[in-house]
Amino acid sequence: MQLYIGNKNYSSWSLRAWLLLRQAGIAFDEVPLRLSFNGDSEFKRALAAVSPAGRVPVLVDDGFAVWDTLAIAEYLAERHPEKQLWPTDRLQRSRARSLCAEMHSGFGALRTHCPMNIEAALGEVGARVLAEQPEVQRDLQRIVQMWSEQLQAHGGPLLFGAFSIVDAYFAPVCSRIKTYALPVPDAVQRYVAAVQALPAMQAWTQAARAEHDFLDFDEPYRSAPEA
Repeated sequence: MQLYIGNKNYSSWSLRAWLLLRQAGIAFDEVPLRLSFNGDSEFKRALAAVSPAGRVPVLVDDGFAVWDTLAIAEYLAERHPEKQLWPTDRLQRSRARSLCAEMHSGFGALRTHCPMNIEAALGEVGARVLAEQPEVQRDLQRIVQMWSEQLQAHGGPLLFGAFSIVDAYFAPVCSRIKTYALPVPDAVQRYVAAVQALPAMQAWTQAARAEHDFLDFDEPYRSAPEA
């Protein structure tokens, strides 16, 4: 299998699919592409060759392309049932899918005002965003609520006890909480730390910090950091 991804520092959707594969121990080849909105860029041309959607991530398995992170997660769960990527209990599996679907379609304010940026420390930006953007406050409150309920029900350290698709789905949110120093309860902070301590997440983070590839369209709140 090949997984087409964007910049590790910025591409939250790429992180979800990559983390799921790597942490689950599913073999794949990584195809990194430099993010670009330019229709004639290498990024767009490479994706057009494998996916009509033109976005990352894309999983290609024996020539067959699967795009969209949720579709990739479902494909991997069906292809590798032995990995138990969803909870085994029917009701808990449905709850896990509900949480992923909510993340997939919601939290637009948090995405917009706190884009993923692993190598940065933007606590001042986070404080300003929370003060000026009530929608971000509401997104963060909902995340705290859903995580707290799951951690209380399953005892942690991850949302359903053991690593699952849900943790891969919320890994970029954990990164945002750290980058922007967003205030969360201790139990939620412990969950953030548990996700960031996953070996696959550690590997992604190290690679993201090593990229040194500043993309101004992904960083409207600062200029390029000094080398």
